[in-house]
Amino acid sequence: MAILGASVIITAAVLGSLPLLLLGMGLQGAGIALNLQSRFAATDLAPQKTRARDLSLIVWSTTLGSVVGPNLFEPSELLGRALGLPQFTGGFLIAMAAQVLGAAVYFLGLRPDPLKLALARGAAIKNKPGPAGGFGSLRSVPAARRAVLIVALSHAVMVAVMSMTPVHLTSHGAALSLVGLTISLHVAGMYALSPVFGWLADKMGRAQTVLLGQAIFAVALLLTFLGAENQTLVLTALILLGLGWSASTVAGSTMVTESVPVQDRPGLQGTSDLVMNLCGALGGAMAGPILALVGFSGLGLVFLAAVLVVTVVAAKTLRATRAAI
Repeated sequence: MAILGASVIITAAVLGSLPLLLLGMGLQGAGIALNLQSRFAATDLAPQKTRARDLSLIVWSTTLGSVVGPNLFEPSELLGRALGLPQFTGGFLIAMAAQVLGAAVYFLGLRPDPLKLALARGAAIKNKPGPAGGFGSLRSVPAARRAVLIVALSHAVMVAVMSMTPVHLTSHGAALSLVGLTISLHVAGMYALSPVFGWLADKMGRAQTVLLGQAIFAVALLLTFLGAENQTLVLTALILLGLGWSASTVAGSTMVTESVPVQDRPGLQGTSDLVMNLCGALGGAMAGPILALVGFSGLGLVFLAAVLVVTVVAAKTLRATRAAI
């Protein structure tokens, strides 16, 4: 889907067609969403004691693409000009090459399919997935509901504050270079230390790591409240925001995986990412009016409410886990 999307985007640029461009971007987005599921594939055959670490390594690999990708802008423009393509289309050619390589890794390397192998080893309780799929698991399994809520609300907090930070900084006279640095360090916080949080989730516990992530979130949001006019404090807050997201998402995604039997996991994992991204979109949409109404400092306080909800849910999960031992 991503390869098709890049092809449609290039065609749209040649034809000067905005509707075709939007279609191509939609296909690219769908491809990205599907690729995000690869972090769950890493858990299919992972033993419980290293499951969070294995998932976190896939999240961490995103760091490599995030660092390398922007540095390919100049070579991609040279490639596009050499082929006589419109401006800014060369990057999609490089993306297509990377996507072809990624698809080859999946098709050739994931043999036999990890999920099928896990099922064949007797990891499933039933022979077939539940008839209601992921939403059925949400309705019937409290642990699944808690895990999905943790991931979704943590994502909403991150997207809401992150999306409004460039608006806040530029409206207060910050240079674009500072805005770029702030977002770059925020993205580094999201991905670069994810193996550390995966290790902590395995050693310390999933719910405990989520609680750590929420504590980091709380500090970040308090910094936005206390230091909204201080660019250094805003930068620090965005780094912490990324770290809080990383801890909560790595541990929360592992909780999603472990909340249901193996054969029910794909449906729940897809549903979890759907809910996560819808909550992220809602958080971003709400952030603009909230920023206009109460300012950047007030935005942090408003989303502290979501952090409180996740903290309560994670604490309930921790109690339920200890009671089951």
